[in-house]
Amino acid sequence: MMKTSSIPFLNTLRPDRFFLLAGPCVVENDTMPFVIAESLKNICDGLDIPLVFKASYKKANRSRLDSFMGIGDEKALKILQKVRTEFDIPVVTDIHDIREAALAAEFVDVLQIPAFLCRQTELLIAAANTGKVVNIKKGQFLSGEGMRFAAEKILSSGNDRLMLTERGNSFGYHDLVVDYRNISIMQQIGFPVVLDVTHSLQQPNQSSGVTGGNPHLIGLIANAGIAAGVDGIFMETHPEPANALSDGANMLPLNQVEGLLKKLVRIREAVTTPF
Repeated sequence: MMKTSSIPFLNTLRPDRFFLLAGPCVVENDTMPFVIAESLKNICDGLDIPLVFKASYKKANRSRLDSFMGIGDEKALKILQKVRTEFDIPVVTDIHDIREAALAAEFVDVLQIPAFLCRQTELLIAAANTGKVVNIKKGQFLSGEGMRFAAEKILSSGNDRLMLTERGNSFGYHDLVVDYRNISIMQQIGFPVVLDVTHSLQQPNQSSGVTGGNPHLIGLIANAGIAAGVDGIFMETHPEPANALSDGANMLPLNQVEGLLKKLVRIREAVTTPF
């Protein structure tokens, strides 16, 4: 398991508790992240769930050229930094090329490698060299075993601050499926494993160029992941997913987060309580 981290709860993972990475897909404006962060902070404090606030400062991998990509890199990163300070919570954001690693590291605690980029050696090394926690999302094309090599690229750079995220595998052209065996397989690599319960329900490559999703199944995916012993849950949430500027089709409405988390806490307690 991870030896040291700038995020204290990652040093003291408990089998009866999971942590949460959650927030909107992207920083849409200078007010929405604070509304979501405040709500998530209050919920997680009440349930004793360690929280990492998530938002991309820009979206570099959109399907269509006219899709929303962000409000400006530095502006969005400063908003994330303010969220981090105002609510005293760690923050995670995506990076897409080696130039972004050092830039984003000035403002956030965790650098996330998108699934499509999990084999990009120079990007992984650049992220590792910042000394930040690195969360690598497993590619839709990779097995759990294959993530060992991505992890080794981080470790070889002298950084053992690492998480691995399961987010489903391609199932035909327009769907994804979660293989829960990957949770155990990736945990055996030696680092915390996260289950992305929203992106794993995407329906990519739609003819419209807008990614679809099955958000009504978020609870099902999350319940099974918690029962399978995953260390953390990743989810994207928004007050009005239908009006979100990115990935709204597979987000959990913000007003449903507390109910889901309460259920997940009960499931984790049930599966870790001795008979």
